[in-house]
Amino acid sequence: MKALTVDVICQTLSNRIASGDFAVGGRLPSERDLSEQFSTTRITLREALGQLESQGVIYRELRRGWFIAPPRLAYDPLLRSHFHAMAEQQGRTAATEVLDAQRVSASARLAQRLAMTEGAEVYRIRRLRRIDGRAVLYVEHYLNPQYFPELLSFDLTRSLTTLYQEEYGISYGRVGFTMLPMPLPKFAAPALKVAAGSPSLFITRINRDRHDRIIDCDYEYWRYDALYIDVQVREEGQASA
Repeated sequence: MKALTVDVICQTLSNRIASGDFAVGGRLPSERDLSEQFSTTRITLREALGQLESQGVIYRELRRGWFIAPPRLAYDPLLRSHFHAMAEQQGRTAATEVLDAQRVSASARLAQRLAMTEGAEVYRIRRLRRIDGRAVLYVEHYLNPQYFPELLSFDLTRSLTTLYQEEYGISYGRVGFTMLPMPLPKFAAPALKVAAGSPSLFITRINRDRHDRIIDCDYEYWRYDALYIDVQVREEGQASA
């Protein structure tokens, strides 16, 4: 009976969302109100809400409640478009907030990824990125200062890809990605308004320039319900977008 009750709640809420009872991005009634509407316990209700969350229908923010989820963002790591361009191409509105930008010493692992020596000075830029007003990505950029003198003096809410090209004449060459599902760490969770340990997609990206020099390393922490991976493999010799 419990499984049926959860299924009925999921289906009913899905139907209400689809019929426009709630605006896209709108907040659902409180868990207490929904429990009363369905004459069920909070435990059963949360199980149903969790299922809808896993399907990308709704999402939760700490201390704010449940919201109707916008469509997931399609993420193709083979395309070289930056975050704002990727969002705009899909009819979405992107925004970037700089959390901090400073010089730090490279850890052993980071130094290895940047082909530098441990303890060497690097730029660290921490940014929060939103799609349609919703925080979906916490990212840490680590840059080799050798290639970007005085970079921290620029407007860092803009695309780093564009900044590299316009201010330093540097364009990306090849790039390496690793993608790993993992619990969201404590330092990233508050910015994304979720509990530490919530599911996330962790992407490490190491960028090289046209001369095959490693110029930066990005650590991206995505809300798992905010994107999906969509890779378009092109035939050899076919022009990229």
